[in-house]
Amino acid sequence: MSPRDRLLAVFVAVLWGANFLAIHVTLDHFPPLFVAAIRFALVAVPTVLFVPWPKVKARWLIGYGLGYGTLQFAFLFVAMDIGMPTGLASLVLQASAPFTVLLGAGLLRERVSPRQWLGIGIAVAGMLVITWRQAEYAALLPVALTLLGALSWALGNLSSRQARPANSLHFTLWMCAVPPLPLFALSLVTEGPASQWHALATIGSESGLNALLGLGYVVLFGTIAAPWMWTSLMRRNPAGVVAPFSLLVPVVGMTTAFVALDERPALVEIVAGVVVIGGVLLGSLRRRPPALAPEPVLAAAPPGR
Repeated sequence: MSPRDRLLAVFVAVLWGANFLAIHVTLDHFPPLFVAAIRFALVAVPTVLFVPWPKVKARWLIGYGLGYGTLQFAFLFVAMDIGMPTGLASLVLQASAPFTVLLGAGLLRERVSPRQWLGIGIAVAGMLVITWRQAEYAALLPVALTLLGALSWALGNLSSRQARPANSLHFTLWMCAVPPLPLFALSLVTEGPASQWHALATIGSESGLNALLGLGYVVLFGTIAAPWMWTSLMRRNPAGVVAPFSLLVPVVGMTTAFVALDERPALVEIVAGVVVIGGVLLGSLRRRPPALAPEPVLAAAPPGR
């Protein structure tokens, strides 16, 4: 992975880390499945009308839309709505990184070097320490739903990797056409039209206006910008190299939750966050192959030979 791609991967992690705070604000007003459907519908409608088809096989686009878009955010939004703390959600969801590496090795036959395994292991160990420290604040069901969201994200990563779109932005935008109908259907069945209408009718309230700001961030940065850049990274690099950078997301998510929501991490959690960063860097950096010695220059043969 080039230095430019590593910086881009860190930037995506920052955008996604702050995205959890925006989701928290949005869920204070909207039902979770309903707002997840709105999130993707706001992008899907202009995309279908004005954006060219990304010229990929439909099965990979649908797989990415169902994994990354539909299932991940259905599980995540419901988990946060029923009590998953914002900082802990940003952490547990990053189980998608080891899920992606394992699925990439098992299904796509991608080679994972011992150095990458070591880095991922260190990062996961740091993540487990933070989970152990914060587990007392979350019930089992929200944590389980968030882990299912992480597995869905990993499946979406593999579909994105297999699609190899020539235009990552078009691919990311067209992915948003997959989730709205399934999410709207789930919302109607589980949340009901009354809760949907109440959220829309009270949109002018303080919580409604704050939710609109949060939804704007989620749509522009969490749905378009970050996935577009992430898809570009997955297209240029092996999934096992890119995926560990998602382990940086909980560091950002827990920091923003501390600043805005007063979710205070303990010292051991801060140390574990540093371990996560170190593991990501170790897993993503590759040794350069040794430079070949220059070939000796042969002297010209004397005349007559």
